[in-house]
Amino acid sequence: MKNFFLYFKKFISISRYNKPHGILLLFYPCIWGLSISNKNILEVYHLCIIFFLGSCGMRALGCIWNDLNDKNFDILVKRTKNRLIAAEKVSNYEIIIFSIINLVFGVIPLFFISKFSIILCFCVLPLIISYPFMKRITWWPQLWLGLNFNWGLLVGYYSVSDIKLNITIILFYTGSIFWTIAYDTIYGFQDIEDDIKIGVKSTSIKFRKSPKIFLIFNYFICYVFWITSLSTLMPHTLILFFLSVMFITLVFNILKMSLADPLSCERSFKNNSLFGFFTTILLVSFNIFK
Repeated sequence: MKNFFLYFKKFISISRYNKPHGILLLFYPCIWGLSISNKNILEVYHLCIIFFLGSCGMRALGCIWNDLNDKNFDILVKRTKNRLIAAEKVSNYEIIIFSIINLVFGVIPLFFISKFSIILCFCVLPLIISYPFMKRITWWPQLWLGLNFNWGLLVGYYSVSDIKLNITIILFYTGSIFWTIAYDTIYGFQDIEDDIKIGVKSTSIKFRKSPKIFLIFNYFICYVFWITSLSTLMPHTLILFFLSVMFITLVFNILKMSLADPLSCERSFKNNSLFGFFTTILLVSFNIFK
């Protein structure tokens, strides 16, 4: 029994289940895609559960993959040096077992979604696999993460919609990428001093001389894309009002945060998760009552 709890603790740690914000940031776009479709989300509520399980598994697999490729970097960063793979506190056998368990959760949605959505799931694999290497070759790994983390918008939407190009979902997906760039840039400021010494690249480092302007710019672009997208689908001044208030709150969050304080950056990052939650509530509500 003691060994079981030891393995379980390792599984939770290496999969980051003790830090659920990443799961939620991957999960919310799936629900947004369902909400933007013409399908009443109450009729496909089971997909919400399925996508949550899939988000848990895929985010955990992503963390393990990143840790394997970044272990030589992580050991040099104060915040990440005690991660199991970097600190060599987990065996290769355990990594394989933990990965298989997470893979089981990750592939669950494939049994419940349309064939086209399954194709979309496989199309994103090159983006996922290549993500850990982006910080080595470009200042824009956050853009790559945005493409990855919001892919669920497309998968969710086309799980219940016809296979045709839809400008509404494309605009919303594009806007969401800018949102991800913003919150992951904030996240990157937690380790910026160590990252500069190591030599990895990020938008946090590239725009460190005028970070708040860059962050607010990304939020504004996201806002424009979202408002344009939803105005074609839900022409309600109420949803536009709520979205405007939420984005203003994000801007105030940026203005008052201290990018030199890792704890302040962490709080601001988590506020983006809260923003995603309220966006989900807003879109689901208008889907049900439209």
